[in-house]
Amino acid sequence: MSLISQLLSDETYDPFLSMINKCPILSTPTDWKETIDSHVFISDLPGLKKEDVKIEIDEGKVLQINGERSNNVDEDDEKNNNKWHRVERCRGKFQRRFKLPQNAKVDQVKANMENGVLVVTIAKEEGKKSETKVIQIEGN
Repeated sequence: MSLISQLLSDETYDPFLSMINKCPILSTPTDWKETIDSHVFISDLPGLKKEDVKIEIDEGKVLQINGERSNNVDEDDEKNNNKWHRVERCRGKFQRRFKLPQNAKVDQVKANMENGVLVVTIAKEEGKKSETKVIQIEGN
């Protein structure tokens, strides 16, 4: 029997969950929307507190969101001989990086975290209004 057949016949195998567990970045989904006056990043960070997350902007105008999801196995589990049957939620360190556009004002950043949802808002510089320039055609 091939490996794929074995995996597909296993009722506990879920390819999406396996992918998430192998790639922590997938467990930190982030939306990026641009409004008239700002760039807004919205990250799902279930189970994390604001103390678990660090937000930085480096000189190259890169927004970096990182942190760590702690392991659920604690001393009480070991003392009480608790047995975990399934561990599917991603643990460990995570990091997301986004190259910001030129119009991002990196000195005007606000962050808010509520119910496991992080919202980072970065103000935008006012763009120059495009002007139409008439070009004269030379020749006969």
